[in-house]
Amino acid sequence: MPFGEMTITLDDVASILHIPVTGSMISFPQSLRVDDANALLVELLGTTDVEASRETEQCRSPSVRLLWLRDHFSTITDASSDDDIMFATRAFLLHLVGCTLFADKSATSVAVVYLELFRDLSMVGSYAWGAACLTYLYRQLTTATRFEVRQLGGYLTLLQAWIYEHFPEMFSSPDMSYTESRPRALRWRPHVIPDSLQSVRERLDRLQISEVCWEPYVDHRAEHPLPDIAWYSGCLKCGQVVEPYHPERVLRQFGYIQTIPPRPFTPPRPDRSILLEQYWERWTDHVLTDQSRGRRCHYSGSGESVPEYMAWYDRISHRIVQPPQLRSGFTTDARSSLPSHAASTSDTRAARALTLLRLVISGGREQSVDVFWGALNEAHGILAGSDETSASHSTPSPAPASHSTPSPATLPFFSPATFVYPPAASDDPPPLIVPPPPASVAPPAASGPPPPLIVPPPPASVAPPAPAPDPSAPAPDSTASTTVYVRAKRKKKT
Repeated sequence: MPFGEMTITLDDVASILHIPVTGSMISFPQSLRVDDANALLVELLGTTDVEASRETEQCRSPSVRLLWLRDHFSTITDASSDDDIMFATRAFLLHLVGCTLFADKSATSVAVVYLELFRDLSMVGSYAWGAACLTYLYRQLTTATRFEVRQLGGYLTLLQAWIYEHFPEMFSSPDMSYTESRPRALRWRPHVIPDSLQSVRERLDRLQISEVCWEPYVDHRAEHPLPDIAWYSGCLKCGQVVEPYHPERVLRQFGYIQTIPPRPFTPPRPDRSILLEQYWERWTDHVLTDQSRGRRCHYSGSGESVPEYMAWYDRISHRIVQPPQLRSGFTTDARSSLPSHAASTSDTRAARALTLLRLVISGGREQSVDVFWGALNEAHGILAGSDETSASHSTPSPAPASHSTPSPATLPFFSPATFVYPPAASDDPPPLIVPPPPASVAPPAASGPPPPLIVPPPPASVAPPAPAPDPSAPAPDSTASTTVYVRAKRKKKT
């Protein structure tokens, strides 16, 4: 972010989803072979070998389709046998985690390995589901940063609600019927953002620290207090996925002044599950002390940090997501394809200005006013033949306030010599401003009677009326008459 680090914490998970963030660490084998997955389906779901083999073969992995789970167990009722009800219960739980906590990129299947968590149904409530969900989402977000990745897995409802909570002025659509006794995920209504990805990235890059809601759950604390485990600093584990968790890097989200954090904890290898589980079971020994948390912010939600924090942040990360050369639809290739700015012909200048504006429009209609103003300013410089405004490619000129009078030199198609300034403000109605007459007509005097009404000449296709003959005038010259006729005839042909 432009102002430092932010992340989803265990407090966010507990407040948004209302699922447990404390309990036993979730552990299971890293992966299953297809034969082992078939055996697990037969044992825990009561399917036949043929049905299990056919399903995993269709998925081409040790997974089953969510649709297959719904169709296969939809006929189970209260009158069914206890074993069938037990199988259906496990199938429902597998379907549930496949749709939510551990959703993969396909959004249509779920790994069979999660069935191990439901072997003993009495142990389901003892797991730290919130910590496992956050670990899985951390890994999916890490994978999504790769250039070749185009999709994202994990519980995206958690990610989306977290964005709504912390950036309410950008994307949120609140549900006015929400009450604090329910999970915070129900506070928001889903909606589609009518904008391009590039425009969203630019909006994030322009975010100010005052636009962030650092402590969104203040009103929620009466129903759901801050869990102590949110201050845990160490590693989280979900199966064979291990991710670091460091609340000391996002102290502002807890109402504290952000300091330079220590080096992150290096996660151990996943095969050392016993050490990780023992570390997690003693999480109370690994929470941040009052000294590590530092001082609280002077004002609630101010997002304060120590003066040297941003210098440290610039050394280890990037403030912006969108490269400057790619903002507002501009690319290096697009700019190099524009006509030369020093071209003298009006057609070339108009083509360059239109191409510039077209690139800006392609960036989305929700862009900042500064972006559009900067593009218009640059287009004006192109049409006016000046290089003064062409330097603001990545940092557009600020838009003037709506109540201020813009400079005539910055307005397109106006020059200071012909621009008519508005009259001074007064209680009387403003006088009518008459534009300057054409150069061929002499301007009226500054004082005296009002200027006569200027009648425009008739079109070329209509002949002017012939003047009345003057008896005292000499006879007209035939040569001049012929010349007038030839000129009028030529105009008529044209």
